[in-house]
Formats: sequence, structure tokens, C-alpha cells
Amino acid sequence: MSQRSRTRPSGSTTALNEAYDTALLDLDGVVYAGGEAIAYAVESLNTARDAGMRLAYVTNNALRPPDTVAAHLTELGVPADPADVITSAQAVSRLIAEQLPQGSRVLVIGGDGLRIALRERGLEPVESADDDPAAVVQGYGGPDLAWGRFAEACYAINRGVPWFASNTDLTIPSARGIMPGNGAAVEVVRIATGAEPQVAGKPLPPMHRETILRTGAKRALVVGDRLDTDIEGAFNGGVDSLLVLTGVTDAAELLTAGPPHRPTYVDADLRGLLTGQPEVTEVSEVISGTSGTGAKGATGATGTFGCGGWTAYARGGALVLDGDGAALDGLRALCAAAWTDAGDGSCTLDAGKALAKLGL
Repeated sequence: MSQRSRTRPSGSTTALNEAYDTALLDLDGVVYAGGEAIAYAVESLNTARDAGMRLAYVTNNALRPPDTVAAHLTELGVPADPADVITSAQAVSRLIAEQLPQGSRVLVIGGDGLRIALRERGLEPVESADDDPAAVVQGYGGPDLAWGRFAEACYAINRGVPWFASNTDLTIPSARGIMPGNGAAVEVVRIATGAEPQVAGKPLPPMHRETILRTGAKRALVVGDRLDTDIEGAFNGGVDSLLVLTGVTDAAELLTAGPPHRPTYVDADLRGLLTGQPEVTEVSEVISGTSGTGAKGATGATGTFGCGGWTAYARGGALVLDGDGAALDGLRALCAAAWTDAGDGSCTLDAGKALAKLGL
């Protein structure tokens, strides 16, 4: 099934770590949260790697350089080399280097991850708009990034210097909760200058290109917890994706996903890498006039979908779930009913009772 026409999660008779040669893994919400490993992540990743799957860690966070990220993963029990880590700092540095001569000065609004990545591309990081920069690059600089750094960016951009951003994630998770991400900082500069940056990070193509160039993946599987970065990034890159429910996306949000945000597979956590995926099948057609109010539901074309011991369909403006079994199978069936009813849009059917039946 094409990613662009996806109306249900896919099945796989082969374990995903055997069906794909490389896992492109998000970090926050997938491998760890608040710096601590998520349940089942360490053992699942080690098993997948030992069985021959390449593991690459792909992050929009431009603050930490790859060697720091790799050291953290190794401390958690997932041995990693710096070459296994791909950051938005690397992606945006390549984007800049393709447009500027070697040795060009670049004003950095961010942390060491950006400075190291720029030097790898033969560019010279500078700290002031008065250092005659040929470009401005903005990436997450941590919670203590001084307000004056935004002023430096504005001075340079208002003089006509091109502006680049590693990513535009509005928020990032922390041990104490959700905090502003680089996207929030980018908005400050955007409002002050009226300019628009060139952006490299997920879900945009420069980040996917960087991961493929660095990993050499032939059959890549994106693994993430966010629909608007990880899953949309896979969609834009034309590769399959696995959504794990250990991060920001919950079941209700998944059901409302439009085509760019619909994952190929859905699982609870990274144990899903080590197994096949159950098939979602169309059981029958709902009688005309009894289905939901979405793009197809209005004509009675929405079907009844089964997975495991569950069946799901749209009726009277709501998603209906019958049967019993594993909660994830019920969620997969509900995805098929919701996405089919929504067509190319976003499902607006009431899923409250159906999700309550699953405890989700």
C-alpha cells in the first residue's frame, strides 16, 4: 500500500528487524525520556542489532554533538558510535555548505553541536553579526541560551544575510515536563525580522537525505513517537514507519491522522521491532446510511475492519468497536475505520467509547 493512500496499518509476516536493514530511530520518547531509558528499549535494540539490523539514531536536537549522544546511549546499555548518530545540526550544515563557499563565516545561534557540524563542512562559526557572517544558523541552544543571541541573529538577517534553522519543533520533552524547543526560538526571530528560514530537520527532506547518505540504508524503517516529525518525515522520504506509543502521540491523536501522519505500523514500544505485525482486513461493508460522517462515510462506503478479535466501523458519527483481544489490535482496527472514513482528510468521528473499551 502506498504511503500516500494509506487507509490502514500494514501487516508483516516477517519480524521488522528482518524485513528492514536499517532502523532510523528517534531518541526522545522512543529510546529514552528525561535521559532515562524507556521500558524494553535497551533489550529490544540490542536484540535487533545482534540479529544484523543497523541502528541509526536520528534527532532534531542540534545541541549535543554525536559523540555526546553516543556516549549517553552507551551508558544506558545500548552501545553506539558517533557515526550511528545523525543530527539536524549535520543536516543544516550540509544545506549551508551547498550554498556557500568553503571557509564562509556562519553566525551560530545555538550550541556546540552546530559549531562542530559546521566545521566538519569547512565553515567557520562566529558569534557576532559584526563578524561579517555569510549566513545565520539557529538551533536549540539549551534552556540558558541568552536573549541577546536572538538579537545577534536579527541584526544579521536584517542586513540581508540568509537564515537557516536546524529544525522547528515547538516543544521538547524534559525531566520536568514539556519546554520550548527550537521552533519557539525561531518564531522569536521570525516575528522580529519578518524573514523565513531554510529548515533542515525532520520532517523535511534534507534530514532524511542526511540519514540515507550517512547510513547507506537500502530498506529503511523510521521509528518514532511523533506524527508531525517522525512519521511525516518518513512519508516525505517515501519509506515505511513504525509509531511507538511511548512518547507524545496517544491513541486519540493517531485516529485523527491525515495521510502524511499515518504510520505503516503501530506498536506499544520498541519490542515491535522484533515481531511481525498483524494484518488488518476488511470484513464487510457497512449498510448504506449507517456509517459515519467522514469523506467516505457520508456515502455509506466505510467498511468494517478486523484485527485480532476486534472489528471496527463508523456509525452515527462515531467509531464503534466490537469484540475482544489485545488492545493494540483493537487500535489497529480503529485506525482502519477512522482513516478510511476520513479519506484524504482528518477523522472527526467520536472515538471516546471505542478507546475506553480498550483502556486507551
